[in-house]
Amino acid sequence: MQPDNYLAAGRFIESDDPLIIEFAARTAGSGDQLSQVLRLFHAVRDDILYDPYVPMGDRSSYSAKATLMNGRGWCVSKAALLTACCRVIGVPARPGYADVMNHLATEKLLERMGSDIFAWHSYADIWLNGKWVKATPAFNISMCEKFGLKPLAFDGHNDSLFHEYDQAGNRHMEYILDRGTYADVPFDEIVTTFRGLYRAVLLGIEGDFQAELGAT
Repeated sequence: MQPDNYLAAGRFIESDDPLIIEFAARTAGSGDQLSQVLRLFHAVRDDILYDPYVPMGDRSSYSAKATLMNGRGWCVSKAALLTACCRVIGVPARPGYADVMNHLATEKLLERMGSDIFAWHSYADIWLNGKWVKATPAFNISMCEKFGLKPLAFDGHNDSLFHEYDQAGNRHMEYILDRGTYADVPFDEIVTTFRGLYRAVLLGIEGDFQAELGAT
């Protein structure tokens, strides 16, 4: 599909919503598209807290608008928000997905999931300077500092995915299956996978993920 096919609003990527339009315009500011996208990336990465304890069977947990309103979300909804913001300023963008092996997660999260395989981990695929570039806005800086991770940078020229190692040299993320890109969040496909892999997380996990990291 042509890049311009990834400018329209979607069910979960609500780039036509007034709240997202206002946030994206205010955050992106003026200047060239690359500078605007970089501002959006940092705002979604750091100002929207990472929270994997959301009920993953609930449609609102996949919504860019709900994530903006709540000020927190997980990788899927944060990527959806960044995608929506890019579309607001006229930059084609689409959510992409991959299964990853996570070597660093809280004991509670791993216990509830029953696996260290995280299916449908998401990033935003953004059209810049005539090519698609991957940006992952999931982990905010304050969380990275608590977890001993390097904040994931994005320069608009090179793919920005999770580092293989944390600051201490321990394995962090391994990508094991590429699920491709979509025009909108594939809610039904994701939930079907989750039902087969880890039912417990569909209703959400009680607790404050960010606070638990501070206690580790």
